[in-house]
Amino acid sequence: MALLKVNDIKVYFPVRGGFFRRVIDQVRAVDGVSFELREGETYGLVGESGSGKSTTGKAILLLNKVTSGEILFDGKDLTKLGKREARSYRQDIQMIFQDPYSSLNPKKRVLDIIAEPLRNFQRLSLNEERRQVQFYLEKVGLSPDSIHKYPHEFSGGQRQRIGIARSLTLKPKLIIADEPVSALDVSVQAQVLNFLQDLQKEFKLTYLFISHDLGVIRHMCDRMGVMYRGRLVEEGTSKEIYENPQHIYTKRLIAAIPDIRPETRERKGSFRQAVAKEYEESYSSYFDETGRVYDLKPVSNTHWVALP
Repeated sequence: MALLKVNDIKVYFPVRGGFFRRVIDQVRAVDGVSFELREGETYGLVGESGSGKSTTGKAILLLNKVTSGEILFDGKDLTKLGKREARSYRQDIQMIFQDPYSSLNPKKRVLDIIAEPLRNFQRLSLNEERRQVQFYLEKVGLSPDSIHKYPHEFSGGQRQRIGIARSLTLKPKLIIADEPVSALDVSVQAQVLNFLQDLQKEFKLTYLFISHDLGVIRHMCDRMGVMYRGRLVEEGTSKEIYENPQHIYTKRLIAAIPDIRPETRERKGSFRQAVAKEYEESYSSYFDETGRVYDLKPVSNTHWVALP
């Protein structure tokens, strides 16, 4: 059974206008998304800014109200839980935020930042709390003595490690990583990504990995879904989608990945030209008359594409 199963969720935000601020329209940030995440795997959501991927992640955390649809976690629909029940499930789902500079309270010491989830859900002695914080600091490659420092005393990569340590303290079943390396230098990104993979093996974690970078998703994820206009346009194994993209939007994402290798540069250039030509000639055929993305249809046992 899947650890997480998202069934046709929609997240609409009202647009208000006029003297009485009535609802005059709505933004369909997520417009019918379905996927499942098996225990121990990494599933990626990739797309440009505004595609709905981060809104989907926050909806799973119940940070965004779901307009309709189901979010089944361990077989229970999170959208139907009361506040007390939802609170107990939040310790099983944690999040790594995009910006390590704004996601850590600058006025708090590392001890208080990492211990905050523990204080919300458990009652520990000061010594036990400190011991657990130091344990997770060591796991993310930082000195146990760092508990007395403040966020401004660390680099961006180290701050993200503190955020990762905070997400681990409650021993969650699922971690949602929302663009966890996009704010870091390129030289640090690979270190953090490999480090996340090592933690996944050690703690038997399940990841929902959100990114605009298809190269990062390919490196991290077993399966992936490509989002555009609040819907999935393609879903399948990372290898299959990367090597055999079917939707024009996926092809454009892959064409945008830079390639500095001389032996493949010419082939990548030809691919970019073919994608540009297809975009000009047949872009509209990938969407219905209202501009909405079509429903997914299977092209193989592990590959689905939004086609008419």
